Amino acid sequence: MTEWLIDLMETLGAPGAAIAIALENLFPPLPSEVILPLAGFTASRGEMNLVAVLLWTTAGSVAGALALYWVGALLGRERTLALAARIPLLKVSDVTKTEAWFLRHGRWTVFFGRMIPIFRSLISVPAGVERMPLGVFTLLTTAGSLLWNTVFVLAGWTLGENWSLVETYVGMGTNVVVAMVALAVLVFVGVRLSERRKGRHVLDG
Repeated sequence: MTEWLIDLMETLGAPGAAIAIALENLFPPLPSEVILPLAGFTASRGEMNLVAVLLWTTAGSVAGALALYWVGALLGRERTLALAARIPLLKVSDVTKTEAWFLRHGRWTVFFGRMIPIFRSLISVPAGVERMPLGVFTLLTTAGSLLWNTVFVLAGWTLGENWSLVETYVGMGTNVVVAMVALAVLVFVGVRLSERRKGRHVLDG
């Protein structure tokens, strides 16, 4: 992956980093923790302009987020509820509760979600489903992405040849987030299976 990113940035410059970041939004396995520090390191060598890297990577983040926003918007609330009704162990009330929470806290979620692995991509979909005003979504996404991108690009700029250290340490944090999500899913499934068993006992009784 590193070689591909280097080739992309050598060929296209800062816009190449923007393309990589846009793809990272659509395909989370592409880690921004690699793309951004590498772009910063490349800029430190004079091969790209630092300000251009920050602007282009932020533009890439916004472009990827907008693509997922429109996926959510096209899916819509009614289709989301219909899908929820068909998914085993999931209740329509789960979606409506999540919807109510998002309507209360959606703006902060979109802003800070840009800085959390995994959620960085996923948060755009419910924003689209709930049709958060596009201008507000774009502004919050731009602000959150610029902050996140700046930290990691400057880390790569500062560390120079050791830019890969960023990936090592941030990767630990990503693993923690993944583990917490997996644990939450297991707890959710366990609770729902327990509820289903209790319901069967009541019916049998």
